[in-house]
Amino acid sequence: MKRYLRQALGQALAAMDGVPADYEPQISVPQDQAHGDFATNAALQLARHLGQNPRQIADSIVRNLWTTSIQAGMVDRCEIAGPGFINFHISSTHWHRTLAEILRKGASYGRARSHSGQRALVEFVSANPTGPLTVGHGRNAVLGDTIARLLAWVGYEVTREYYFNDAGRQMRVLGASVRARCAELAGRFDVPFPEDGYQGSYITEISRGILEEGGEAVLNSGELEPFITIAKDCIVVDITQTLGRLRINMDTFFNEGTLYRNGAIEDTLEKLREYTYRSDGAVWLRTSEMGKEMDTVLIKRTGEPTYRLPDIAYHRDKYARGYDVMVDILGADHIATYPDIVRALDAMGYDTQRLDMIIHQFVTLTEDGREVKMSTRKARYITLDELMDSVGEDATRYFFLMRSAGRHLEFDMDLAREVSDKNPVFYLQYAHARICSILRKVEESGSPLGDPEMDCLTDDSELRLIQVLARFPECIEQSAAAREPHRVGVYLRSVAEAFTRFYHECRIIGEQRQLAAARIALARATRIVLQGGLAVIGVTAPDRM
Repeated sequence: MKRYLRQALGQALAAMDGVPADYEPQISVPQDQAHGDFATNAALQLARHLGQNPRQIADSIVRNLWTTSIQAGMVDRCEIAGPGFINFHISSTHWHRTLAEILRKGASYGRARSHSGQRALVEFVSANPTGPLTVGHGRNAVLGDTIARLLAWVGYEVTREYYFNDAGRQMRVLGASVRARCAELAGRFDVPFPEDGYQGSYITEISRGILEEGGEAVLNSGELEPFITIAKDCIVVDITQTLGRLRINMDTFFNEGTLYRNGAIEDTLEKLREYTYRSDGAVWLRTSEMGKEMDTVLIKRTGEPTYRLPDIAYHRDKYARGYDVMVDILGADHIATYPDIVRALDAMGYDTQRLDMIIHQFVTLTEDGREVKMSTRKARYITLDELMDSVGEDATRYFFLMRSAGRHLEFDMDLAREVSDKNPVFYLQYAHARICSILRKVEESGSPLGDPEMDCLTDDSELRLIQVLARFPECIEQSAAAREPHRVGVYLRSVAEAFTRFYHECRIIGEQRQLAAARIALARATRIVLQGGLAVIGVTAPDRM
């Protein structure tokens, strides 16, 4: 409806002298229902430009709307309020048509084809396989998967990708940690544990598995590589299973080592030749000429590349694969490094408008009103699996989406476990289960109600609920465009609240037949939207609770 009103306003304004051709009127939803279903402040915005009183401009807009734009049956009336706001009161006939459309489209309601034929790559998690996924990885995972779901809902062909490094110093430390633990379990103490080694219990489990498979021969060989390979394979399996619990399935895994083996690193360095120089034995990228205060090291004195060089090569590979949109989900620790990647790609002539870097802030867990202290280095942390064991998969997903990515997230474990309306995910799921219960009772009654006549729905709570349901497609479009999945959760809360009001104010079972049929249709439409919205954020929609 907003889109229609915006187009109608555009036509009305085009008939007025002096209105800039590029002016785009804004449509909002008033907080006070008495002010109409929608409103615009176009007259106030144009007052200075046109040199007229805002109410005079509003009067001209309304006259033009009725003569050139507004279709019969869509808008009951337009009112000028305050200094020049225009309030739109939408006809109940339009809302009845919207309800019929929701029921007709069913599970496809809210889906769009606005980006049909376009391909999107969403790269997320991308934790190196040195240990189990932690709470911080969990926020990244849920953000990435939900953005991928949103993009699919608006028509993109989406690929989910996990990028990891199975080489380098971290992996050597991992292998040395497992080898030392194997030796310890075998009763040998001639293999020292690395000073900065990985100390989690998973290291012991991997080591015990190696010994059970006859690993003493590997231990006696003195080689490190077998321990790296076995540990990596075990951890990748564990990571994949953890993501599976969150209903996240990766389409591709991209190994950083591929970039070295296929020559992409050398080729990237060659492409950047005119933007690099050598100093103090290191290779530097001239980022000071690209908007940064200082230059950036690409290759250290030791000859080992910094993270930026393979990351640049990796993104060149993404472009080569022909994606229209490339989304990276990154933790706050990347906030200083990712701009260098964008600068380098831009310097090489890549269209960086196709690249969308999303930085999410850190997560703090609280329990019993206190922060849960964590330290990855000392292996004092809560794994993502442990969090799901404690609060459940649905609450884990939902709570990770309760704030925008750019805001610090406080994950209240007590609230996530609570079985009451205070728990936001429980509130949504209970609303859906209540609807399912109502529909079961209707079916069990065995009393045919006939086809619903939507014009029976005249109560304020009925019409308000339909209006909220009508916003679902726009919510999906806007959330996908902004890459902000938390908006879906906020919207679903408004759906559940509107349905709860309707449920308390309007009887369904036992009502006159035609009215009951119409209210059952409204309940079914609400279930369609709740199911769709919960599917977008990856939360189940139970029919019983």
